[in-house]
Amino acid sequence: MGGHEQIRVLKDLDADIRDRDVLLVEDVVDTGLTLHYLVRTFELRKPRTIAAATLLDRPYRRLVEDLPVRYIGFVVPDELFVGYGFDLEERWRELPDLRLLRLEAPPGTGELG
Repeated sequence: MGGHEQIRVLKDLDADIRDRDVLLVEDVVDTGLTLHYLVRTFELRKPRTIAAATLLDRPYRRLVEDLPVRYIGFVVPDELFVGYGFDLEERWRELPDLRLLRLEAPPGTGELG
């Protein structure tokens, strides 16, 4: 993506988080840029604590250090996963489990592992 990604908040919080414990839930923590932005933004609102939980983690891809990732489902390789809500071009999202997508063929014709 070239390092010029912008984070755009479409919906702000409805509740005041001052003096509250905040848990951010992410599907994947990769570079950490999005999580870093959210943590810094929420810290301005003076929560008591702030932590993050993620289903999939790729700590070796971090561009930001010192993230409060406290709960991790799985540390995964730098490969594409589909199913369980994850998709590629709107395909395979409905699978009941996570599967590794092998893209040895042209995109859109990948094989599920």
